[in-house]
Amino acid sequence: MRRIAVSSLAGAVALTAAVFVPSAHAAGSAATEACWMNPGSITAQGVQTGFKVTAGTPPVMTVPDTGIPPVFPAGKVRLSSSFEVEPSVAGADHSGYVVEGDALYARYYNLNEGTDVTTRIGGGWTNFTALEVAHFEQGKAFHSNGYGLRNDGTLFRWTVGTGWRSTGSASGFASVKTMALISKTATYDTFLANTRGGALYTIRIPVSSPMKPIVTKVRAGTWQGFETMVAQKCGNYGTLLLGIDKDTGSGYLYAVGHANGTSTVINSLGKVNGTFPDPVYFRWGPVFYLDPLNGD
Repeated sequence: MRRIAVSSLAGAVALTAAVFVPSAHAAGSAATEACWMNPGSITAQGVQTGFKVTAGTPPVMTVPDTGIPPVFPAGKVRLSSSFEVEPSVAGADHSGYVVEGDALYARYYNLNEGTDVTTRIGGGWTNFTALEVAHFEQGKAFHSNGYGLRNDGTLFRWTVGTGWRSTGSASGFASVKTMALISKTATYDTFLANTRGGALYTIRIPVSSPMKPIVTKVRAGTWQGFETMVAQKCGNYGTLLLGIDKDTGSGYLYAVGHANGTSTVINSLGKVNGTFPDPVYFRWGPVFYLDPLNGD
């Protein structure tokens, strides 16, 4: 069983052993109603939850699991990366990154075996509005890239290991409201991002240096209502996308085909039958080398 080194992680959530271990998705060339996703949230009390959203018309979600003690300080977490879950002999290992106030932390825990580690990575995060980590491994190809969007429109990239090492930045993203990782490949990572003006774009970031994102319009309008988007693989080349409107506490699910600019197929599956009251949402996924994302 492969384990992620504790020294490279910042803080782990105290979840039960098997609750958030994802299973395989249905095969297919595009998102279908057989697909489902594992969003999670961090409540105002610092509890980390998880739930399942299944595609359908309308889409259906399970009741978030909140029967665990808080694993973060109440009211402190502003941003969260995706969190990975890896089964172990004693329950499961949980790992990811969060921003609390001005600082970035790695979180790693398996409470069943008594492991609960929070590691401070560094400060200077007060003005950041988005955080994600893209871990990719296939054969000899590997990268672990951290991404952060600052409120002045600068998108930063770091190599993630025992620390975070800067590998570039790019300006011009001031209009971006939120972004969700939809692809991890040997040569690039891709985000789906909405803007305050309502447009929807893909942001493909080659792993090469210098950092030169490739921005492609997907839709011209109507996407401005979402403060958070969560994406998960569905089929061979599709994506299940959850858009969360924090103003109304509502979630809407979309089946998104392989990214192809304005020709990208997007099917609205409707409003999810639940509420989204928490300040922070993210995606639960399996350990990164079993977590393909190929929506672009």
